[in-house]
Amino acid sequence: MTTFKERLGEEGLLILDGALGTELESRGYDVSGNLWSAKYLLENPQVIKDIHLDYLLAGADLLTTSSYQATIPGLLAVGLTRNEAVELIGLTVRLAREARETFWESLTKEEQVGRLYPLIGGDVGPYAAFLADASEYTGDYAGVSVETLQAFHRERIAILLEAGVDFLCIETIPNRLEVQALLQLLAEEFPKSQAYLSLVSLDGKHLPDGTDLSELAQQVDRSRQVFAVGINCSAPAMLDQALECLKQGCQKPLLAYPNSGESYDVQTESWQAQPADSPSLLEWSRHWQARGAKILGGCCRTRPADIAVLAQGLRASDK
Repeated sequence: MTTFKERLGEEGLLILDGALGTELESRGYDVSGNLWSAKYLLENPQVIKDIHLDYLLAGADLLTTSSYQATIPGLLAVGLTRNEAVELIGLTVRLAREARETFWESLTKEEQVGRLYPLIGGDVGPYAAFLADASEYTGDYAGVSVETLQAFHRERIAILLEAGVDFLCIETIPNRLEVQALLQLLAEEFPKSQAYLSLVSLDGKHLPDGTDLSELAQQVDRSRQVFAVGINCSAPAMLDQALECLKQGCQKPLLAYPNSGESYDVQTESWQAQPADSPSLLEWSRHWQARGAKILGGCCRTRPADIAVLAQGLRASDK
């Protein structure tokens, strides 16, 4: 099967899926609590598989596992044994693989010729997700060492790769030290892995912890495991400048999957509506594609219908 690196080299456009927690909420599921969407790996794994399938039917070429919030420490904290936690992270991969096979088998031979066989990315969320204190938006990891961050990420990455993901989706990273820890971990312990790295920026120039994006991009450019870099979980209006900063220091393909346009208020822990005259996700994505982004999708507050509009619109303009 085609690898992530090969797919990036062969294709000018790859459509990524959208949010999981948002879609669970839209179907009436409560995602409050520290496990967030990951609690449905315990309570109703079928609904996660169903959402994966809906994103594939919407046109996604890249499917991310439901492991963003599924971490060994987080699962242990809610009473699972280590073996149960390992099994649950492995389940995230099985659900995605089963959804892919169901989708692919539903296509006719002619339809299969017209579609890319979807690749599955193992979702590696940030240390901030385990903290569950909105530090994705602050990058505040006070007192946390490189060793602590590597220990946090090591086992989940190993489980995802062993379970058969095609690449790693390292996403929503808000802190320079965490980028350093992850790049070192991939190079030293997972040298055959392939990944993309997606960062957070609130101002278009820096990580939330204040790190300059263009300087950080130079470090990412040297990685032999990271094959694309970009921004997610950020307001669309911030991505333009952020992607330009990344281009200044990095020659790798770019990716962009912003929030819907609504902004998250850390103080009230709520989403604020975007102005009515704001550009759509499709309009923004066409703009980023023209600037060199190869992977485009959606993050918080996006749903399968948004990805369907994105896939249809971008593919129509790509012909």
